[in-house]
Amino acid sequence: MTAQRGTTPQGTATEEQAARYVRGMFGQVAGQYDLLNHLLSFQVDRYWRNTTVRRVEHILRRPGMKVMDLCCGTGDLLLALEQKASEQTLVLGSDFCHPMLVAAAAKSGQRNAFTPLFEGDGLQLPLADKSLDLVTVAFGFRNFANYRRGLKELRRVLKPGGMLAILEFSTPPNPLIRGVYGFYSRRILPTIGGLVSGSKEAYTYLPESVRKFPGAESLAAEMEGAGYTRVKFERMTFGVVALHTGLSG
Repeated sequence: MTAQRGTTPQGTATEEQAARYVRGMFGQVAGQYDLLNHLLSFQVDRYWRNTTVRRVEHILRRPGMKVMDLCCGTGDLLLALEQKASEQTLVLGSDFCHPMLVAAAAKSGQRNAFTPLFEGDGLQLPLADKSLDLVTVAFGFRNFANYRRGLKELRRVLKPGGMLAILEFSTPPNPLIRGVYGFYSRRILPTIGGLVSGSKEAYTYLPESVRKFPGAESLAAEMEGAGYTRVKFERMTFGVVALHTGLSG
């Protein structure tokens, strides 16, 4: 059994148990995931994703690029990336939770996009070495069972000079904002999320996973330790989220 160096849901003691918990939890809430994302973020999640697309648009516009949105969930960021990509750019979506992929496929079909999707674990992707120019991960990286292994696996599939972009919840640096956000995430978010989704457990895990996740500076250091270069991050919405980017060395 493997010791944990990533997400640690209550009641789990190994990476395998953590991965099983996260997969099952997201499967339970897939049907209400979009509604709750927009509701609980007061629609600001749209801004976070749009900002991410703008930061990587220079890659999307180049003909012949190969792009993957990992932990694509129901496909919001995935479809936004595809919309900005050149016609010669291949955009793929991947998630290890099958119900999420079903929702993403339905959304893609409704928009006549029919984006290629595949089920895959971010710690062991079924992709060749040095095969991608860009990998994006939005609000999924903190759920990895092992952060360093995940970073190294994503570096494996990136071409030299390819970019990794991680959009993730973070810890606001301002104590007042941090306190308000902490109260909201611990007291209000689980109640609303539980009522709408029917799974209070899932929306208790989510803020707890944010609390345990490395801060922006620590995640940047993790990326550098995994071999990424030109690592930088920008905070958004008072530091509630952060967008990290780095290049594969």
